[in-house]
Amino acid sequence: MTGDSRIPRASALLPEAGASATADKALLRRTLKDRRRAIALDVKRAWDDRIGAQVLAWWRANPSGSLAVYWPLAGEPDLRPAYAELAEEGVRLALPVVVARDAALGFAQWVPGEATVADSMGVAVPAELRMVGRPEALLVPCLGFDAQGYRLGYGGGFYDRTLAEEPRPRTLGIAYSCQLVEFDLNEYDIPLGEIITES
Repeated sequence: MTGDSRIPRASALLPEAGASATADKALLRRTLKDRRRAIALDVKRAWDDRIGAQVLAWWRANPSGSLAVYWPLAGEPDLRPAYAELAEEGVRLALPVVVARDAALGFAQWVPGEATVADSMGVAVPAELRMVGRPEALLVPCLGFDAQGYRLGYGGGFYDRTLAEEPRPRTLGIAYSCQLVEFDLNEYDIPLGEIITES
C-alpha cells in the first residue's frame, strides 16, 4: 500500500461481513475504481512511467514472438509510451478483441499510432481488424489483485477464459499498489505469472 494521503484507505470502504459474495465483489469493484480515480494526475503519470519501464525490462529479459497489450480504460495504467518503444524494437503487438460475450478474447495486430475505434463494449480496437492467434505473452490490466497473483477484473471473465486455454501464455498483471486487496476466488480464477505496480 502506498502512504499517499490522496488515496483512500480500504478499511472504511470494504463490504461488511455477512454480505453476499456477489454484492461484496460489486462493492469491491466500485471501491477499487474510486481508489484509482483518487490518484492525482501528476502522480499517476509518474507511476505509469515507472510501470512502463518495468514492462520494458520484463520483456527484454525474456522476449517471445508477440505481446498482447491493452488500451487503458477508466484510469488503468497508460503504457502507450512503452508500447511505442516495444514496437520500435520490432515487437509484434496485439490488442484484445471481444468476439462473443462468453468466449475467450481474440487478438488483432496493432501498431502504435494506428487508428482505433470503440467496440460495442467501449474498448478501443484497431479500426482495421487483422486477427492473429493468441500471443505468447499478455499484459493484463487488474482492477484489483491479491498477494497470490489472482486478478480481480470487471466481472466479464474474458481474461480467465483466455488463460484457461493451453498452452498458457506468459502473463504480466498491471496495477497500482493501492489495488492490492483480498477477495473470494471462484473456480474459474487463474493466477497471473507476475504482477507489477509502480512500487
